[in-house]
Amino acid sequence: MQVHKTTARIQATGELATTDLPFAPGTLVEVLVVGSERSAAEREQEWARLMKTVQALPQVQAISDEDIATENDICRSAR
Repeated sequence: MQVHKTTARIQATGELATTDLPFAPGTLVEVLVVGSERSAAEREQEWARLMKTVQALPQVQAISDEDIATENDICRSAR
């Protein structure tokens, strides 16, 4: 499953528009809209804490930069 996260502001008309999505035209996507009650700084701090937790997992320690590069190449070639 390909996931793309972004932020957007609801327009005065109540509409929401996004651009530059990494999906082919005509692709059916699932949309989840979640109101943000936290500031950008709070979200950034939460993300940093999550990444430190994930990076400290024992199974992550076994993943090499080469593994990551290979996975990136596979994902990019599938587009």
